Amino acid sequence: MLEPRPTHPSIAQLREVTQPPSVRTRAGAEHWVAHAYLRDISPYLTRVLLGAGFSANGVTWLMIASAALAAISTGWASLFGAVLAAVLIQLQMLLDCCDGEVARWRQTSSPKGVYLDRVGHYVAECGIAVALGVRTAGGPHLSGVWISAGLLLGLLVALNKVENDLVHVSRHYAGMTQMRDVEEVRVPATGLLRKARRLARFVPFHRVFHSVELTLLVLVAALLDLVTGGVATKVLLVGLLVSACVTVVGHLAAVLASPRLR
Repeated sequence: MLEPRPTHPSIAQLREVTQPPSVRTRAGAEHWVAHAYLRDISPYLTRVLLGAGFSANGVTWLMIASAALAAISTGWASLFGAVLAAVLIQLQMLLDCCDGEVARWRQTSSPKGVYLDRVGHYVAECGIAVALGVRTAGGPHLSGVWISAGLLLGLLVALNKVENDLVHVSRHYAGMTQMRDVEEVRVPATGLLRKARRLARFVPFHRVFHSVELTLLVLVAALLDLVTGGVATKVLLVGLLVSACVTVVGHLAAVLASPRLR
């Protein structure tokens, strides 16, 4: 039987147990904001959540709620809406750090927790993409070019995420072991795709579909809209649609050419 840990741990204890090297060095699961500053902050909030009696899944539900509110705020066609969305996504990412830390401290990691975590990220990224169409249209409408563009962007963002998740599903059905979260397994075997991947490091347009980058771009466009009369947000949506089409096709080719399915 696992020995229960104290309800009110020190920050040092939390860091030792909940932020091992296997977590801090993950290639795909850790966003740059986690590396840059959120993992420095998260133990303080994790300690509060532990003291309040939150389970890991309870924290994940808070993360999902923050993601949904960020998407709703994105659709609010104002500068304040863009600022609020960016702030809520930072909170979502902080809670995303905390739910895993609570799970590791309470020793309650589970498939349900992984599933809910995935749901949260889909809600954030796909929701913001769809809400950008609403924002560009000036508010919620039943139809319209910009509403359709936002829906298409949401679909492409979902497809891009599914391409990642289907790697794990395919490996499971094939009876393979879990894929290591390291950079080597993501590198395509063929020369042309390897060169394209290196180029993408210098022009990482494929990264803009993460919720953090999306909300920051929406915020920049909202600031530019103050002098362009809404043109910047329209340009952003069109640019994201083009980038999403390229990313979905390129991502599929990269997965098939990498060691991930071998």
